[in-house]
Amino acid sequence: MQTRKLAKLAVAATLAVPAFALPMAAQAEVTGNIGVVSKYILRGIGNENSGAALQGGFDYSHSSGFYAGWWGSSLDYIYDKDGDEEGYSTTGFENDFYAGFAGEAAGFSYNIGVIQYYYLNIDDSNLTELVLGAGYGPFSLQAQYLLNDGVWGNSGDIYWTASYETALPYDFNLGLTLGYYTYDDDDAGNDKAGFTTLETSNFRHFNVTLSRPIGSTGADMSVTYIVAGKDREDVDYDNTMVFGISYAFDI
Repeated sequence: MQTRKLAKLAVAATLAVPAFALPMAAQAEVTGNIGVVSKYILRGIGNENSGAALQGGFDYSHSSGFYAGWWGSSLDYIYDKDGDEEGYSTTGFENDFYAGFAGEAAGFSYNIGVIQYYYLNIDDSNLTELVLGAGYGPFSLQAQYLLNDGVWGNSGDIYWTASYETALPYDFNLGLTLGYYTYDDDDAGNDKAGFTTLETSNFRHFNVTLSRPIGSTGADMSVTYIVAGKDREDVDYDNTMVFGISYAFDI
């Protein structure tokens, strides 16, 4: 799941709980979103699709700060399976189920939650992450701690992100995200899948995203340039660019 998506949901829940507000009736909001991207890049380096990917989800946020939701994406990619050096080609679908609490006081915000990843037609990938985040104004920091083992991570792996967002003239928005990984190599499950760890930590990516509403349609367009880093096997990835269109709606 896109880290930026979860951060935006946390902000939505935060805005529903003004600091030092007077008691009021509980309120809730349900929204949805759907979109397409030219390529699904997972945390800077993963090529989850050989072509375009269809993505979307639903979000619930409550004035208490509680939020929950689901996000999904089509998949079509190659990954290692049972030590097969040539790789295993498959199509599938990623489901991300998440919930947590977010709040704000004196300009500072926080987010604590959990994400359960559930994949259709993809083996050994149904993992769980604990999410801890904090922010001030347009800046935010977040850590996602993996709780179990699978083909894309080990228990104890931490995905760190630092983000900044700001409005630009002519309704454009600029988003910057720096991603970094610390890796744990104690993993019997991934040994079985032919997965190795050569690096204890690595720079993963630096994303520069420019987005803008498409007139009064309610849709947004975006372009992201990704400066790619390395994975846990010390493989260096190429920089890439991703184009996207998304539409958000109330339910």
